Amino acid sequence: MVVFTYVVALFGAACWGIAPIFGKLGLRNVHPADGLAARSLVTLLFMAGWVLLGGRARQVCAISCRDWFFLGAEAFLATLAGDLAYYAALKWGAAGQAAVVLAASPLVTVGLSRWILHEEMHAHQVLGALLVVAGLVLLALPHRA
Repeated sequence: MVVFTYVVALFGAACWGIAPIFGKLGLRNVHPADGLAARSLVTLLFMAGWVLLGGRARQVCAISCRDWFFLGAEAFLATLAGDLAYYAALKWGAAGQAAVVLAASPLVTVGLSRWILHEEMHAHQVLGALLVVAGLVLLALPHRA
């Protein structure tokens, strides 16, 4: 199961690595909020098809109110607020810079998962997080020719 988790996570990372290129191209003549709305509609269509054609409507309707709250909070933070900030950074900045700065999000997740979810944190994970911070600092340094 661990190998499967890493394969799926690497696939997700590859998708997230490729997506900013398409986003930057799509935002050339589009306001970030309008671009996010268009992208969200495409996502809605794909997910509606998955729910309806895959016979998942019953399972979706069976989600508890508590779980809807948490999923809604995640949707607001990641898909609305976070993605809108990402689209604005992508629109008005370099795709590579926007993606790298936003790649700091796992640092927030690691800290909060330890604090709120009481997940264990091992020395190699702390070292990895510190290396991410060091990488972000190096990327933020001014370029000298």
